[in-house]
Amino acid sequence: MRAVVAYESWFGNTGALAEAVADELRAEHDVTLVPVDGPPPSLDGVDLVVVGAPTHVHGLSSKHSRRAALEQKGEEREPGGGARGWLAKLPPGEGRRAAAFDTRIDKPVILVGSAGRTLARRLSRKGFELVAPAESFFVRDSDGPLEDGELERARAWARRVSA
Repeated sequence: MRAVVAYESWFGNTGALAEAVADELRAEHDVTLVPVDGPPPSLDGVDLVVVGAPTHVHGLSSKHSRRAALEQKGEEREPGGGARGWLAKLPPGEGRRAAAFDTRIDKPVILVGSAGRTLARRLSRKGFELVAPAESFFVRDSDGPLEDGELERARAWARRVSA
């Protein structure tokens, strides 16, 4: 079986989680790990798509919030389309399985939002079958680090998604 794990990561936290998820999925799948900076890969032979992104301003990053993240890092470059743009280019799911996750501060969703929930809705609208509710993994601050135990929790979540 084949899987694609795609991620948007500005401070490395979501990327680290995507790597942990991909490593865990490799027990059952041939996994391609891709940042959302490039075009989506072909879905030929792909059974599972997992997408992760940081929560920015209550949801998926926008051009403005990606630019702000780059400014916070001291980088001067165009921010690209992020997970939002990558999903827009992703071919229809045609019944393939999918799951979504995000990184956010550990506060109620009503206060901070969830990029994972938005990712899950967009995957579902594209014809993917969601195999789990969107999962949030927690960071201590907007630029991290991850809260203790989150990489282990991501591996456990990946096992559930794979099953």
